[in-house]
Amino acid sequence: MTENTEFVQSLDRGLAVIRAFNADNPELTLSDVARATGLNRASARRFLHTLVELGYVRTDGRLFALRPKVLELGYAYLSSLSLPEVAMPHLEQLVEKVHESSSVSVLDGDEVVYVARVPTRRIMRVSIAVGTRFPAYATSMGRVLLAGQTDEWLDGYFANASLSRITPNTIVDTKRLRAELRRVRRDGYALVDQELEEGLRSIAVPIRDGDGRVMAAINISTHASRGTVENMRQTLLPPLRETAAAIEEDLRAAR
Repeated sequence: MTENTEFVQSLDRGLAVIRAFNADNPELTLSDVARATGLNRASARRFLHTLVELGYVRTDGRLFALRPKVLELGYAYLSSLSLPEVAMPHLEQLVEKVHESSSVSVLDGDEVVYVARVPTRRIMRVSIAVGTRFPAYATSMGRVLLAGQTDEWLDGYFANASLSRITPNTIVDTKRLRAELRRVRRDGYALVDQELEEGLRSIAVPIRDGDGRVMAAINISTHASRGTVENMRQTLLPPLRETAAAIEEDLRAAR
């Protein structure tokens, strides 16, 4: 990447400083940022104070933290899709109907990123919000999004993917996962049973753009104690598909 003559290294470093902050590290010292980004202290200081001056970072003189203005950087992408705004009313209607949490996500590299969510009750140990990321291979939305990619893209994905066993149920065998993705592509949905977290089940279907390409995925998540996998398939899949179709229709109208 650095061999590209149009590559701006200073921009890359500035974005690395922003990415150093996360849910586990909302406040960082200058030394923390330098360590996380690989920059020397002088460079890290210049980038931090530039971001402070621009309104993206705040500081009390020792600790630095992101300011809400940083959301503008991601919102431009989300708003260009119109996806979260269009999806939210449909998610709310779906959740009111099935009494389970529902979300929409997109694929970013080898992860799913949540772009819209309507929760009912907390069913996972980790908190899920817009911007939350999970490994695509272990989630229902991730498998729908992976299944929507070309075979050539998937060859590259599997050549570099690190399939770690998150729970005893997680599929980590490449052949099994490829077979599952073929089934998802054929049947038009993915159902994941306690592969991301024990006790959690989810079912997902694709959201397609006007050309029929998979642009996002929508899911319903539920606790494993609230019914069988087959019951989930029979009772939740039909309204989930109806909701995806309604979102697709509204997205076409918004173009």
